[in-house]
Amino acid sequence: MSLPLGFRYAATYAGIRKVAKDDVALIVSDVPAAAAAVFTKNRVVAGPVMVARRNLRASQGRLQAILVNAGNANCATRTAEQVALESVRATAEILNIRQDAVLPASTGVIGVELDPSLLLNVLPTLKASLNPDSFDAAAEAIMTTDTRRKTAFAEVKGARIAGMTKGSGMIHPRLATTLGFVLTDAAVPPAVLRAALKKAIEQSFNRISVDGDTSTNDTVAVLANGASKVRPTAKAFEDGLTEVLESLAKQIVRDGEGARKLVTIEVTGASSDSGAEKIARAIANSPLVKTAIAGSDPNWGRILSAAGNAGVIFDPRETDIDLQGVAVCRDGLAADFSEPELKKKLDEPDCLIQFKMQGRGRGRTRFWTCDFTEDYIRINASYRT
Repeated sequence: MSLPLGFRYAATYAGIRKVAKDDVALIVSDVPAAAAAVFTKNRVVAGPVMVARRNLRASQGRLQAILVNAGNANCATRTAEQVALESVRATAEILNIRQDAVLPASTGVIGVELDPSLLLNVLPTLKASLNPDSFDAAAEAIMTTDTRRKTAFAEVKGARIAGMTKGSGMIHPRLATTLGFVLTDAAVPPAVLRAALKKAIEQSFNRISVDGDTSTNDTVAVLANGASKVRPTAKAFEDGLTEVLESLAKQIVRDGEGARKLVTIEVTGASSDSGAEKIARAIANSPLVKTAIAGSDPNWGRILSAAGNAGVIFDPRETDIDLQGVAVCRDGLAADFSEPELKKKLDEPDCLIQFKMQGRGRGRTRFWTCDFTEDYIRINASYRT
């Protein structure tokens, strides 16, 4: 897939990680780009998120560079905001662009002071190595516990869209630890970009959960520099952006910490889409459901119980549940099925849960999560140390 025109990328090791692996990435548009972003809804907010929000407002939705570091969240420290400001100023100076045209982002351990010199010292190296072909290097530099690079691409009427993300744990966006950056050479005004991102994010990053924890650093930003001179319709661009973000979101869940299975949850028949979303989210976040899936146990009672805890009114006596397309619950009671055969189907890497309310409600949603395994505990028991 061809990359968007007019963007360059660079990555390097700044010494933030404990291992010598690239931990800083720089993304630069050749010209100021229309921009939109969504951020964490956690009340504890990282320094770069504070600065990024201000810059996006001050620039009236025009950005030209993104500076990202991995290994340290730059959050809940005495100097978090100051470090973000210093890195933004230095980036703007070395690139000779406006200070409010730089979006900072960080991911990693919370509560550990970040030495700003680590970022400032590598800016000359980053600038010198900026290259339109280094997209993958940047995508790898932002990873933390991820086991694989996460990228996605689409084309809209000849314009290109390319996205990168990271995230494996602390995933429960409400707009994980997730960062996502989407670049396009389509000509899209900031207002249209904001509207498209708002809709696309609801069908993608806001429909995933690994462990029910919302990060302090969540940031998903889209830059459109217009280099292709293609002006797609708002609907066409929204569809392309949704395609990219949905792919990235599913890649996050499939790579959930310790996960072996991607779980798709489909809820239908609710009184509203928001009600369906609450039920799906409750099922996705249930440790009992997630561990049952890990063990390929067709324990549909856990699914029904989780839905009942969602705070949504429905009649369990008018509820059906299917696992892997097999009826396991009808009218709130056990259906007749072969447990050994279904267990074999649940051993597959993709799992489908369908929760259907029989009333006349038209509310529906689709949500993605993953199973919980012993490896999740192992990874997070030693994440800081």
